Amino acid sequence: MTQTKTYEGIHIKNGQPSKVSDALVVEAALQININKEPYTVVMRTPGDDFQLIRGLLFAEDIYKETENLTTKIVEQKENGFSIINVNIQKNNLGKGYLNKRTLLSVSSCGICGKQKLDDIVFTGSKLKNSIAIDTHKIEGMFAQMKQNQATFELSGGSHAAAIFNLNYNLLTLKEDIGRHNAVDKVIGELLNAKKLKEAAILLVSGRVSYEIISKAFIAKIPIVVAVSACSTLAVDFAKEFGICLIGFSRGKKATLYSK
Repeated sequence: MTQTKTYEGIHIKNGQPSKVSDALVVEAALQININKEPYTVVMRTPGDDFQLIRGLLFAEDIYKETENLTTKIVEQKENGFSIINVNIQKNNLGKGYLNKRTLLSVSSCGICGKQKLDDIVFTGSKLKNSIAIDTHKIEGMFAQMKQNQATFELSGGSHAAAIFNLNYNLLTLKEDIGRHNAVDKVIGELLNAKKLKEAAILLVSGRVSYEIISKAFIAKIPIVVAVSACSTLAVDFAKEFGICLIGFSRGKKATLYSK
């Protein structure tokens, strides 16, 4: 199911206007409540909201338990704006919640939800990455991801994230207007399915920031491959965390920044 809406517009070519109907990717607000108290607002593409919530709370060190969350839709509007409540026992709330760092997660930015520089620091043991990716498989994985990007096919405006296992088999793929949301969705789906341990390679359709590397590190995914550029902080974090990071993966070309 695609998440697009058709809008009328004026297309101008060589100075000549003409009417067009374009499919645009849907962007709408999701308010996440924890124990009936508002916690954060996420600008996302509707669909797979429960997976998004699970992945986001996992990455933010709010809920790391193995049991699936108890969720309830509080409000759902026709324009995609929704409120979903998550019930979490107080003794299962992680430091991310206890620190009371409420964040505004927007579709284009990963770091801007942080309140202070100390929030950028992540702790944990460096991943023991013993996987050697076959670079000849990368083009085929991206081709498979593209085949499943139905919303992008119509709108050209959505991002995608896909997770593959050691045998280069696709485990899950999600689309969203936000790169980070798409990553949260695929991680959240594997968490709910108790299959996150099978995750070996994370593919993203856009650029890689530190935020995506940190999400891969927390989920213990040792390889991240991007179709576009990688930021300096992404490369620094990948080296520190033991993550193999590959950027500019287009056709038969790719750039290895960390291994």
